[in-house]
Amino acid sequence: MNTTPAFKAETIGIITRRLLPFLMLLYLIAYIDRANISVAALQMNADLGLTARMYGWGAGLFYVTYIIFEVPSNVILARVGARRWIARIMVTWGLVACGMAFIHTANQLYGMRLLLGAAEAGFTPGIIYYLSRWFPSSNRARAMSFFYIAAALASVIGLPLSGALLKLDGMLGFAGWRWLYFAEGVPAVLMGFVVLRYLPDSPPEARWLSTEQREWLSKTIADESAHAPSGHVGGWRQAFSDHKVWLLSLFWLSQAFGTIGVTLFLPQILKGLSGATNFIVSLLSALPFLLACVLMYLNSRHSDATQERRFHLGIPLLISGVLLAISIATGNLTVTYLMLVAAVGLNWAVTPVFWAVTTQYLAGGAAAAGAIALINAVANIAGVGLPPVMGYIKDQTGTYNYGLLLVASVLIFGGLLGLVLARKCAPTPTAPTEP
Repeated sequence: MNTTPAFKAETIGIITRRLLPFLMLLYLIAYIDRANISVAALQMNADLGLTARMYGWGAGLFYVTYIIFEVPSNVILARVGARRWIARIMVTWGLVACGMAFIHTANQLYGMRLLLGAAEAGFTPGIIYYLSRWFPSSNRARAMSFFYIAAALASVIGLPLSGALLKLDGMLGFAGWRWLYFAEGVPAVLMGFVVLRYLPDSPPEARWLSTEQREWLSKTIADESAHAPSGHVGGWRQAFSDHKVWLLSLFWLSQAFGTIGVTLFLPQILKGLSGATNFIVSLLSALPFLLACVLMYLNSRHSDATQERRFHLGIPLLISGVLLAISIATGNLTVTYLMLVAAVGLNWAVTPVFWAVTTQYLAGGAAAAGAIALINAVANIAGVGLPPVMGYIKDQTGTYNYGLLLVASVLIFGGLLGLVLARKCAPTPTAPTEP
């Protein structure tokens, strides 16, 4: 079997070009549908008579059903194959996302957000598990970075797009926020059917790879899985008894405080600070995620090149928390905004490195699928509790500062945990394969 560096690099390059742009597009659509409520709220809250706390409940209820169905969904994906299950997820969540356009009461908002969480459950951990079956561990952080860059790009593209859709307010008697939900739900349904035709379940099914490339990739992934520190015994249930899986979950929960606590409220925070128009606020809200794209790529590329995970995991999150605290303390609008931009970017920078550490630690099969889903589900506890808490704090104090201080404290804790965690879960390093 050919194992020269040129052969390996060519194989990884083909996989990267064939799979990653498509998966990035899927995740971009998913994240827009999940987070567009933050822009819709600029009109929707007044139309439906929602307080900040009621909006927080609406935003957070998505994560209740998302958590409940996360592990079962990913275990089913591992059994029936990614192609069919990801297609099912996309079609159902797209239909529910379109249905958000027809709500008229707070209770209907709550119900639809619960349905959206159930429909989308398993998508993110499913893609992460899928990538771990295609990319060797030495190339995985960079592959994960491209996947999560799509989430950041969803905010870069989606926030201004959502702001522009709000301008359709009144067209055909339909409110702008209703156009926003409907127009951004349709692509998920359409792409679900594309997945059925385009996405192979595993390397042996990839006819665009040569026989030799398929054999090398399958053997490499199987060998790494066999030597993963987590082991194979016990199936997917073993994730619940592995203390390192729970430590990984705790770190990811800490990081989620930033992505959820800041992202879902950023347009409203900036609206209150600047008093700008809704469209300008959507543009200002997008800039932090453009920086996040850059930092994710640079952090993951350097981590893969050096095979160092500890500092690439802990330091960015630690600095993110410090900068978020500084943004609260300063009285200068420009400084506050720049600190928020940097804090969001650094918070996202750890995501690909985290999943590289996690998938290196886990064995393959249902055990890995269950553990990845468990870690992601625990993190989404922040989505259930944090938005209502931040909304309540805003209603009581008239400011988001105290909620952001809570987020900053958790990010600092998470950064310190990351410095310890990467070393605990690290396997023997392997040399990177440059695509």
